[in-house]
Amino acid sequence: MDEYTPEPDEPDYLGDGPDTDNASDDVAEPPHPVNWNLLSADDLEAEWLALNDWVAWLRRTYGLPASVLPPFWHRHPELMWELSALHLHWLCAYDPEQNGSAPAGWHRDFAEARNRLREWVAASGTRLDRDRHTRQTVWPGEDPAPPVEDVIVADRGEDFVEFVFEQVEARREAEEAFFRTLDEQTGEVT
Repeated sequence: MDEYTPEPDEPDYLGDGPDTDNASDDVAEPPHPVNWNLLSADDLEAEWLALNDWVAWLRRTYGLPASVLPPFWHRHPELMWELSALHLHWLCAYDPEQNGSAPAGWHRDFAEARNRLREWVAASGTRLDRDRHTRQTVWPGEDPAPPVEDVIVADRGEDFVEFVFEQVEARREAEEAFFRTLDEQTGEVT
């Protein structure tokens, strides 16, 4: 048989599951935490795409409603960090060298994570067909926060691509600005 068919409870990495175009890269290096603040522009793009694929798989596999996993999760850092940690936990739990009970631990932790996701979704105000920035509490002495308004988003996929492009370009510009401060001779910051 030429075509791989996953078992019913196994993610389909060749179809609707997480993207593993670089599966050989994944095998060479164990899963590791992602510090989104420190990624290069290229790594940032790769991590966003990998997380997006996994979140899509997670949503479909577990039938998660928008009250737990809204379409515009990528625009909310609190949701991104939670989902990134959950993704890493899943990768480790389903690693072939992991203890056989690790997947049960992942599911226990997933139940707790769903509760946190619900709380953050409710606090942020993001919905199935619209989004808004997460409200921020202004501390004494800070400038007032700008008004928070709902924005209708017609195409989630298009919004995600645009968002990632903007994030990667901003990171690339920051990298280039840093490199311009380096002395060409010594490599030290001037």
